[in-house]
Amino acid sequence: MEVTFTAAEETRYAELQLLALDMARDGNNAELAKMVQASLPVNLSDNRGNSLLMLAAYNDQAETAAMLIAEGAQVDRRNDHGQTPLGGVAFKGNLTLVRLLREAGADMDADNGGGKTALMFAAMFGHRPVVAYLLEQGADPASQTLMGISAQSLAKFTGAFRSLGSLFSKENVL
Repeated sequence: MEVTFTAAEETRYAELQLLALDMARDGNNAELAKMVQASLPVNLSDNRGNSLLMLAAYNDQAETAAMLIAEGAQVDRRNDHGQTPLGGVAFKGNLTLVRLLREAGADMDADNGGGKTALMFAAMFGHRPVVAYLLEQGADPASQTLMGISAQSLAKFTGAFRSLGSLFSKENVL
């Protein structure tokens, strides 16, 4: 059985999708949960491939991110730039969301473009608690970008190494 929609119905559905994307960014958890439970795709993405989870996480909406994960959102779903939600929150230094995504199974050594990992993003910007947590979780400190640059080297390039140096001890870096 083929289902057809009127132009008005298609327009309204597009409006609802945009509304859902805004709800993820703004943390309108209750209304977004109703939409997802009413069959809005939990992995809905914007025109740049940013999923509802990516938008919620990147905008520091932990409660909304947790709801989306509970509803089945793909924690390692990449946007059009190859970035994962974990890479985005490590970049911003949000330890709460880093923990949430890791507990949901996010791959901390995933390539977020050019070989960069969540650890590299956190190190590059001197986010010491996130670097420490990812290392405790087993993130690979020896991993390198496609240009052969490690998280430790990125921290040195950006000046963040002073605050992170002790985390990159000989036990952590091969």
